[in-house]
Amino acid sequence: MKKRSQARKGLLFILPSFLGVCVFWLIPYIDVIRRSFFSAVSGEFTGLKNFRTIFENQAFRLAAANTLRFFCVCIPILVGLSLLIAVLLTKQKKRAHFFKSLFLLPMAIPVASVVLLWKLLFHNQGLLNHLLSLLHIPEIDWMNTGASFYVLVVSYLWRNLGYDIVLWVAGISGISQSLYDAAKVDGAGEWKCFTKITMPNLLPSLFTIVVLSLLNGFKVFREAYLVGGDYPQEKMYLLQHLFNNWYRDLALDKMAAAAVVTGGAILLLILILQKAWEKEE
Repeated sequence: MKKRSQARKGLLFILPSFLGVCVFWLIPYIDVIRRSFFSAVSGEFTGLKNFRTIFENQAFRLAAANTLRFFCVCIPILVGLSLLIAVLLTKQKKRAHFFKSLFLLPMAIPVASVVLLWKLLFHNQGLLNHLLSLLHIPEIDWMNTGASFYVLVVSYLWRNLGYDIVLWVAGISGISQSLYDAAKVDGAGEWKCFTKITMPNLLPSLFTIVVLSLLNGFKVFREAYLVGGDYPQEKMYLLQHLFNNWYRDLALDKMAAAAVVTGGAILLLILILQKAWEKEE
């Protein structure tokens, strides 16, 4: 009876949050899935027609390819670089707080200010091209060529690096120092301690950081939209641009089908990461 009473109390505490998830996420997404099989104009059942339409749509294929490329490039660099810096920061006891604050500073800068910084640096007559001209290197049209993709990558890394560093540092701080002391007594070096102690104990942090980095990657659209508008250079045309343009055109059936495909792909990726993490444990 006592366990049942505790279970009921637990359910009562969870109920408000669960209702919020149902009202603001689960039920709307179920409605999106329903809409993906119907025409937005007539309301008639169309089966898989909307899905065929988006996969035949050149803009959707371009946006999906660019988004996939963006994540394949950014996530490994961000995770690896932030881990390296976090390990180095844990060695610096005196200035660790200063450097963590320094890396977190980009997150405190408003998006509008970041856009101004972009324009100041990457404009045709901006600071970077001025520096290239001083070095007698041909100037680059950063925002209207394939270089725009790498501008997007740098912006994402710059804004999210500090966040991941703090998460890594928190994970490293949770590892008992006695493990390292015992390993050093047995003759283990820094690399051995990192591969045999640090990394195995950071697997839960790795899963969390990869998922959060993936979700934060969709926020880069704000800067890309404010700089490039509805139709930026094709290398930085992402799924968020596509959804924004379809929403403006009230193409709700295509939006619903694309949302189901995109959401399913993200959910599948998270489940794969979770399974891989469980096997490592």
